[in-house]
Amino acid sequence: MPLQKNDLGTAIGEDITLHSTLCRRETGAFQSAIRSGQEVLVACTQERRLFSELAAQTEGAISPLRFVNIRETAGWSADAVRATPKIAALIAAARLPDFEPVATVAFQSSGRLLILGALDAAERAAALFGDGFDITLFATGPGNAGGMQERRYPVLAGRIESLQGWLGAFQLAWQADNPISLDLCTRCNACVQACPEGAIGLDYQIDMAQCKAHRACVKACAVAGAIDFQRPSHLHGEQFDLVLDLRGAAASPTFNQHAPPQGYLRWDGNDLAALLALRDLVGEFEKPRFVDYDQKLCAHSRNGTVGCRACIDICSAEAISSDAKRQRVELNPHLCVGCGACSTVCPTGAMAFRTPGLAEQGLRLRTVLARYGAAGGRDPVLVLHSQVRGQALVDELGRAAQLGIAQGLPARCIPMPLWHSASTGLELWLSALCFGAAQIVIVVTAEDAPQYLDALQQQIDVVEALCVGLGYPAGAMQLLRCKTHTDLDVALQALERSPRAAMEVPARFATTPEKRSTLELALDHLLTQAPGMPTGRTAIELPALGAPLGDIVVNRERCTLCLSCVSACPAGALLDNPQLPQLRFIEKNCVQCGLCERTCPEDAITLHPRLSLLAERSQARVLNESAPYVCIRCHAPFGTLMAIEAMLGKLAGHAMFQGDALQRLKMCSDCRVIDLYSSSNESKVTDL
Repeated sequence: MPLQKNDLGTAIGEDITLHSTLCRRETGAFQSAIRSGQEVLVACTQERRLFSELAAQTEGAISPLRFVNIRETAGWSADAVRATPKIAALIAAARLPDFEPVATVAFQSSGRLLILGALDAAERAAALFGDGFDITLFATGPGNAGGMQERRYPVLAGRIESLQGWLGAFQLAWQADNPISLDLCTRCNACVQACPEGAIGLDYQIDMAQCKAHRACVKACAVAGAIDFQRPSHLHGEQFDLVLDLRGAAASPTFNQHAPPQGYLRWDGNDLAALLALRDLVGEFEKPRFVDYDQKLCAHSRNGTVGCRACIDICSAEAISSDAKRQRVELNPHLCVGCGACSTVCPTGAMAFRTPGLAEQGLRLRTVLARYGAAGGRDPVLVLHSQVRGQALVDELGRAAQLGIAQGLPARCIPMPLWHSASTGLELWLSALCFGAAQIVIVVTAEDAPQYLDALQQQIDVVEALCVGLGYPAGAMQLLRCKTHTDLDVALQALERSPRAAMEVPARFATTPEKRSTLELALDHLLTQAPGMPTGRTAIELPALGAPLGDIVVNRERCTLCLSCVSACPAGALLDNPQLPQLRFIEKNCVQCGLCERTCPEDAITLHPRLSLLAERSQARVLNESAPYVCIRCHAPFGTLMAIEAMLGKLAGHAMFQGDALQRLKMCSDCRVIDLYSSSNESKVTDL
């Protein structure tokens, strides 16, 4: 691949030496470098394993070792001769410090394996695991051949009530509702021979739909006593570390979410690699606690009313559930697969992805874009992709370009691997546009859950509405749905035919760990650098789905200023006024969670997604106000005119509120008590 040594050295600020066979004849140069004590960056990932082993075997090797791929991502491309700025950017990203460590989640598996399925298939699968597992079979029928005559594994059967859990902690509950006890059965086959209906299969269970109650089987099993039609059904439970499900998705209602828990595998008998991966899940394991949850910021529930459900609805692992009684959501870290989609759709930042965090991701993007620009590159395109299938597509595209059957990544397309393609949202995308990205494309593949694609597209629509509304060119964001590297190649070449210009003045702010703070920094820069908007425009309308910004509209005729919405607002957007009967609103704080709308007893509130362009966006403004209602006895204000008049109108016809009782509703609480006890017309208990 072509490398301009001098240009690249200037771009990264070093005097560099090129090596073409560093992993073969020039290994001495590598060993000399890793003895220096300075960080060593190897621009080759193909031989990562070889270099790592060589470093471990080299005496005196004390240098930190890093790797970066500049071959498939830059050098293997029809546009390789112009890729020097991109290579410099990739090298700069690889030199950033490692992410801060996060807390971990522990798993422990001792090899207790449950295999669900037809008995013959379950026994064949069990034989593949060898002696390192404690295997139990749950038979869902005999299959084609039935069980082996030799009982090699414990067998359970019955009606499955539930199967829940994760690696090392699966809980199976089932009803043993068949007349044949598999614990007592000796597999002598006498019952199978005796049954005139053929209702007993070689799973040694009775098909009650075929059984005609001849009870010949009971007589045949008199010695073992394994058959008892009067045996009561019992609920049983048992714990397992691993589950192998042979039933197929159509036949199994268990773990049908897009991302099943670790330790559970639905197997069709073909993918041996998946089966081998299950075999490796014996021992003690850890994974990062991918997401932090801050209840104080959460807009899920207030006062028994549920508002935002974005994280619950998008979670492909069903790791998040509602706990409305405690006004929060519950995140199960053992089920979480670390996609980060919950943090992407969370409007407040209560769900915060930490591997890496927002500040670290922002630093990486800013470093890449700044280095690319400093090296002479223009109008860069960030290609965000997952570390698994997305990375594979990038590598496949690079190889295809080297073979001359594809164009490869264009020189201005900078691939940026993410833990998952759904782990970033509009606050980071807008920041990247401010840092100098011309466009951002997100590569999604078959590994992405359908709800991820919907959520990403919704947030992309919000970004597009903001950018176009502020006068920037359209096309800042795109979602690329790719099955093969050819799809990726076609999509990226289409971008090259209609380039979008980057912002003229890049931002200098640093992204913060807080979502809303980062979003506001990006919006401020976008507003400052906006190339042009229609004169007199005061707001940009945003899509109803996915917008974390907006106004609320209050119907003043309906609103009684009960202020229920104020106590429900989790973001401090709605405020009262201790001095006057007022409902006030700070639009900058509103996250459009809908709690105020659902809480309002008068149905007087409507959400209005938008970005206000006025300075008052960050100031409290009055949405509704009313004159105070004055006590008719002491003349002290004690409520709002609207609220008291509404109450009087509703209770005027009630039998309990006539005459003096109706007048007391017009008094403050103190005068009401005084009047009640001083009135000579009131009936007393002693008079009854």
